[in-house]
Amino acid sequence: MRFTRYFVVALALAGAAQAHPLKGLWDGTVKYADYKVPFLIQFSQKGDTVSAAFFNGDEQVTSTGGRLEGGALNVNFDHYATRLTATYADGVIKGTYGNAKYGFHDFEARPHVKVTISGAKTPDIAGVWTIPNESPKGEHAWRLIVQQHGAQASAAILRVDGDTGALVGNFSDGKWVLNHFDGARASVAEITPKDDGTLDVELRGFKSPAKHFTAVRAEQAKAKGVPEPTDPDEHTRVKDTNEAFQFSFPDLNGKLVSNTDPQFRGKVVIVNITGSWCPNCHDEAPFLVELYRKYHSQGLEIVALDFEEPEQRKDPTRLQAFIKKYGIEYTYLLAGEPAELQAKIPQAVNLNSWPTTFFLARDGKVSAIHAGFAAPASGEFNGALRRETSERIEKLLAENVRASR
Repeated sequence: MRFTRYFVVALALAGAAQAHPLKGLWDGTVKYADYKVPFLIQFSQKGDTVSAAFFNGDEQVTSTGGRLEGGALNVNFDHYATRLTATYADGVIKGTYGNAKYGFHDFEARPHVKVTISGAKTPDIAGVWTIPNESPKGEHAWRLIVQQHGAQASAAILRVDGDTGALVGNFSDGKWVLNHFDGARASVAEITPKDDGTLDVELRGFKSPAKHFTAVRAEQAKAKGVPEPTDPDEHTRVKDTNEAFQFSFPDLNGKLVSNTDPQFRGKVVIVNITGSWCPNCHDEAPFLVELYRKYHSQGLEIVALDFEEPEQRKDPTRLQAFIKKYGIEYTYLLAGEPAELQAKIPQAVNLNSWPTTFFLARDGKVSAIHAGFAAPASGEFNGALRRETSERIEKLLAENVRASR
């Protein structure tokens, strides 16, 4: 009788656990230094198998594997080489998120509670703003792109490399507090409207102290003598436009692949400078996959020149997960480490943006270079980039140039 009673109790407890599977939206926080970044995370569970997704605006950043066993939760994001290790009990998830290289950070999540925000007396900051800034990459200004719905807003800061991802949040106590966490990038922006029509922007991110900037509406920036943001089509150039662009690096199987190989002869080629450590490269990869599937049969080749840290060069598990995650079918080459970028691509001048894309005409010469990638969080700039890239490819494909390699 005692054994039977214990068995019944055990079944009841198991049933209670199954009655509360890990699913739906949760309000999470991850702690960096002295501040916490809030974000939404979505879970689903089938048996012991769990999947999770962070959000970058409307985009979902999904896990590559996960399990919940006896209250122990482990979820992997192999394409970032990160993992969530936590316990799930009493409706709360507590643990850490990160990796050995960059550290494990306190993580906590509770079931999502929808909060109604009043839009009364909310200042209008929607639109495009210019942020004067002298960056290490030679930029004189960045863009701040804001989409606003009452007291709620989504924004992104667009630099020559790409954007910050979607910063989302609300207006309260005289300022906007916008946050971003997509599993790779973490940042907090506090935006305070000023009496002179400008914005005070305090931005801090992972391992970055708080920095203050002033944002001016783009249409007013020129009149105030504010410099223009860098044109990503003019940031990088080649020393000699009459020379064919050269590359010769091994693929993941060790086979040497060069620009003189038959597969590239007479083709339009996109050469993509990338790395699986680079968040903006993650943003760009699905677009390159889309372009390859659309134009490959018409004569387009894409070659990724990948630069990884020493540990990934020895064991490229994150890179392999990156390729699998995005369904990459185009040529992928191991070019070196990030610090070797200029030495490995000596034909380029001012090559310092991740990613950077070279467009080669059918004769192998560089037709155009685009620095960075404006992702969907950049709004109209993402749409313009997609259109311009497709038009550029179609124009190059239409050119009937005899291969001269």
